[in-house]
Amino acid sequence: MTYKNLDQCTAFAKLSQCDPVQIQQVLDAKRIKSFLVSAGGGLAYQYAAMPIGKDHLDLMQELSDELGLIEKYHAVVNGEVMNTGEKRLVLHHLTRGKVGKDVVADGEDKFSFYQQQLEKIKRFSDDVRNGAILGSTGKRFNTVVQIGIGGSDLGPRALYLALKGWCEEQQVETLDAQFISNVDPDDAQAVISRLDLERTLFILVSKSGTTLETLTNRDLVLEAIKASNISGIDADKHMVAVTSKTSPLASSSSMLDAFFIDDYIGGRYSSTSAVGGVILSLAFGFEVFNDLLAGAHEADLLALNTKVTENAALLDALIGVYLRNVLSCPTTAILPYSQALSRFPAHLQQLDMESNGKQVNRDGQALSYPTGPVIFGEPGTNGQHSFYQLLHQGTDIIPLQFIGFSESQYLKDVVVEDSTSQTKLNANLVAQIVAFAQGKDDSNPNKRFPGGRPSSLLFAKRLDARTLGALLSHYENKVMFQGFVWNLNSFDQEGVQLGKVLATKVLNGCEGDEVLKAYSQLF
Repeated sequence: MTYKNLDQCTAFAKLSQCDPVQIQQVLDAKRIKSFLVSAGGGLAYQYAAMPIGKDHLDLMQELSDELGLIEKYHAVVNGEVMNTGEKRLVLHHLTRGKVGKDVVADGEDKFSFYQQQLEKIKRFSDDVRNGAILGSTGKRFNTVVQIGIGGSDLGPRALYLALKGWCEEQQVETLDAQFISNVDPDDAQAVISRLDLERTLFILVSKSGTTLETLTNRDLVLEAIKASNISGIDADKHMVAVTSKTSPLASSSSMLDAFFIDDYIGGRYSSTSAVGGVILSLAFGFEVFNDLLAGAHEADLLALNTKVTENAALLDALIGVYLRNVLSCPTTAILPYSQALSRFPAHLQQLDMESNGKQVNRDGQALSYPTGPVIFGEPGTNGQHSFYQLLHQGTDIIPLQFIGFSESQYLKDVVVEDSTSQTKLNANLVAQIVAFAQGKDDSNPNKRFPGGRPSSLLFAKRLDARTLGALLSHYENKVMFQGFVWNLNSFDQEGVQLGKVLATKVLNGCEGDEVLKAYSQLF
């Protein structure tokens, strides 16, 4: 399989000469209905307000074919070594179902391994939720706390918040979930201070079992349990691990149980593994988590389609490349019109920026073109009263991705001035798409909106577990396809390592580094 830099592609050279479509001039009902593709799980991707036409789509198809993007996806799901920096397979798709061939690594069938962990998660979560497993003082658990950082926190936290309202409306028995991630002790203390420790189960997530921030927060928890002076409480009966088979946590007597992940599941891609599965299954029940896996798997299968206009993740990726590399847009805003997705943009920041924030290709050669954009976002309508001013009338054009749903999660609403809150929410979403695209002319320059601000929309009837799984998969596959286009290794993250090394050096007394010493003395 060949890898080619983007600037060597004939199709990209032609795409670069293709003038952007003027959105103000082409938006009509027919375009809005036809520029639409299924994304799985009841989700659809709509791109009518993007500055592209048939010529662009034809050239994107040529680019996909020239670079063998679907062929590379097959290589991922068939177990080839796609993380070249760490010489590892990339198997997060396999945590939610088979997409390709059987994959054998480390002497085991990896699909069977992930299925075994799912079965173990189901048994354990069922036992905790039905009271077969109790805390050390004989009380049922009513709270679970995940201790992790990065991908061990951002994705699972975003998914938990995204499903909480839907599960409550469905009358699913729920356990409260809390998260401790930051090594700032105030983060841990703010959570610990409001816990009933007798009824709390902690989930320690560290693949290596040696993550400094995570182990530090574990020790804060252990100290709090010890200081509680609760008669008969035993910390070992209140903590489980999500870790690798070879980590020191895997067989530690200080753990009630352990659930395994491996080196082929990157942190930011780990929400459908035990990293997200344990806490979501404990909080909502295994069936809810299984529905999320089913939605993700459905979207993974759709991503195999070689036709660009029938493959939502691939199309979203290629439009993003056009915006980044032809129209020179360095930033993308993620704008969910759903409070349940309040932390989803933070997860996507890590997913996208840690994966494709690279300046060398898979062979370590410097690139001549920009790669991953800066990602940011907040839920609507709050964002409208915050940073939308710059989006509408600022000097930079920032592409936008809206996410919306026909129905609310709780299905509880009120009619004010002849419309419900959900109707008002979606009216704002629709209005923003059109306002960004078409703008507004005015004799007063302060009230003039230039328009031509591109956007796309991911939408569904309601945010449930299956739809959320498809949404998660859509973005994971979009980032993967963009990494293929840019000839990157999207599955390592060397950029986070240097800071860790220097922090350790500071903790060891700066080891003669006067610059580190001077800064450390400020504190």
